[in-house]
Amino acid sequence: MRARLALLVAAVSVLTLVAFLVPLALLVRTVAEDRATVRATADAQSLVPVVGTADAATIRLTVEQLAAESGRPVSVFLPDGTVLGAQTPRTPAVALAARGQSLTGESADGREVVIAVQGRADGTGVIRIAVPQHELTAGVTRAWLVLALLGVILVLIGLLVADRLARTLVRPISDLSAVSHRLANAELDARVIPAGPPELREVAGALNHLATRIQVLLVQEREQVADLSHQLRTPLTALRLEAESLRDPDDAARITAAADGLERAVTGLIRQARWRHSPAAQPAVADAADAAAIVADRVAFWSVLAEDTGRAVTLDLAPGPLPVGVAADHLTAAVDALLGNVFAHTPDGTPFAVRLARDAGEVVLTVADEGPGMPAGAVQRGASAAGSTGLGLDIARRAAQAAGGRLDLRAGPGGGAQVLLRLGPPVSLPEA
Repeated sequence: MRARLALLVAAVSVLTLVAFLVPLALLVRTVAEDRATVRATADAQSLVPVVGTADAATIRLTVEQLAAESGRPVSVFLPDGTVLGAQTPRTPAVALAARGQSLTGESADGREVVIAVQGRADGTGVIRIAVPQHELTAGVTRAWLVLALLGVILVLIGLLVADRLARTLVRPISDLSAVSHRLANAELDARVIPAGPPELREVAGALNHLATRIQVLLVQEREQVADLSHQLRTPLTALRLEAESLRDPDDAARITAAADGLERAVTGLIRQARWRHSPAAQPAVADAADAAAIVADRVAFWSVLAEDTGRAVTLDLAPGPLPVGVAADHLTAAVDALLGNVFAHTPDGTPFAVRLARDAGEVVLTVADEGPGMPAGAVQRGASAAGSTGLGLDIARRAAQAAGGRLDLRAGPGGGAQVLLRLGPPVSLPEA
């Protein structure tokens, strides 16, 4: 922006100076030519009395003295054809002056001043003074250099002033940009000091107000999530008590394990909400989980429902442990979301396969089914064509991104859908 403002000021200054200095330079040259012509005319008129009354010898002496003083060629043409002073041929201007008409004309060497002298007994005499070109342009070059130097100085002053003014505009804009980037990086305590023109001050105030409002809304959201998660503990406790009262030990153990898993997920939500509210309280440890153990546990959990709905389950697990860079709770939620989608979006009896393997430094979890496949846009948060919340694939996607991987959706070779959850290794953090 500073460069553009400087370029604009330079262009305007140059155009203004050209419009002003070019006519002034032409005027200086015209004044110099007129000044030299006036001096030559005055010298010629000083000879008129002598040429009109004196004899040839006196005229010659006076002409030579004037030529020596002025440095110009001076010629006097007498009516009898005698030429006194500088021996120059008769020019058309001299011939016209011999008829009684004085004039100033251009010559090959510059300019000539021709004056007709009447009153002599033998006819009309003619005085001719040549003004050389160097006298017509005397001082013009120096004046032009002074004007050019003045123009350059004025342009430089204009650029300096424009740069100072542009700096007062650019600095507040740079501060606004820096604060906006800090806000984008979740530094919600970043604020900008209003400076610059009133418009920029208003923008700075609006940005500060927006940052404060975002901070307040995030705090409210996190508190609501924490409160909601905490309120879920009461029905979980009741569910665990109901499970303990069952007569069948297997059913009691299964429901109790499910309640424990749900309680762990709720506890994770509370911790996550607190950590986001107070980043300083977040423990400085790297997230890591054993993908092999978690996948095996979740497949065993869903296998009970698969048996009830007549689904064949194929499990292919690479030998563990397989550490990945995501928390165990998040990975458990992601695996549950992928397996839950199979039951929610395919008819009963549809077989599915789960495969966990290493691939170029990543751990890849593949969930494939032989159902109708997934519609376009299924990975979008909140998008669902089956009446569900539409958050399952988004939960898996965010877990993959947290581990430095990604979520891929593709069609199976024989129809159905394949979901690939790519997970990167855990990141080692330095000791605190």
